[in-house]
Amino acid sequence: MLSVLIVSWNTRDLLRACLASLQTHLCEVEHEIIVVDCASADESAAMVPHEFPTVKLIASNENLGFALGNNLAFAQSRGEWVWLLNPDTEVFENAAQTLLAFLEAHPHAGGVASALIDARDGHFQRSCRTFPTPAALWCEASGIARLFPRSRRFGFYKMGYFSHRKRRQVEQPMASSFLLRRAAVESIGEIFDERFPIFFNDVDLCWRLVLNGWEIWYEPAAKVLHWGGASTKQRRAEMMAESHASLEVFYRKWFRSQLSPLLYAATIALVRFTGWARVTKARLNSAK
Repeated sequence: MLSVLIVSWNTRDLLRACLASLQTHLCEVEHEIIVVDCASADESAAMVPHEFPTVKLIASNENLGFALGNNLAFAQSRGEWVWLLNPDTEVFENAAQTLLAFLEAHPHAGGVASALIDARDGHFQRSCRTFPTPAALWCEASGIARLFPRSRRFGFYKMGYFSHRKRRQVEQPMASSFLLRRAAVESIGEIFDERFPIFFNDVDLCWRLVLNGWEIWYEPAAKVLHWGGASTKQRRAEMMAESHASLEVFYRKWFRSQLSPLLYAATIALVRFTGWARVTKARLNSAK
């Protein structure tokens, strides 16, 4: 069985389109759909049972965040395969079948991400990155990655050299459409570490999967339409601050004991400074 997990906050119309696409394209796949609504103010929680009565709804009276919401949904799911899907997506024909077939054919793969097709221009979104190692962050912050965006030596973090039309093993795909093997999730304890409520939970998930010997893949033959940032754009500056705070938590968790004290301190300072600069710019722009 396929379990589809969707966490939503104030995305009623997008969520409706997402569920309608699943209703159309999963009719031949044994599945369950679980929606966690995080105290939306747009009547999302009322829309789901009224228009999609077979969907299981978990209606929270508070904004749980992406990590906790998915963990709650996972705890109530029954499928051997678990598809993390954002509410601002619409699945194309055979997307689920293609991802399922991939995992069935690759027993060492813990997860596989679909291609994300930009809903505005129809292009492939650049949805895969490498892990945010110190080298990756310093290349980005110094500007050298922007000078050589297609370089495997300097532009490797955002994988500017990689065509998203090609299948390949990756480190960190976006979790907007990410099919997981339940056995892989159970081997690492949980889907998401709730210390990362919104950002870097998917990075931490992939890191733990790789540490435990699982492969992660990107499969462009499976396509999912993606609007992008439907929830986070509602609080842009706040979400930028949260993103950098979560990156710092990620470093404390995985790098503090691995790096020299000087390099660790310098990288944390870099994360804080770039976060401050981005948030300040976003607030100035919003005030115009």
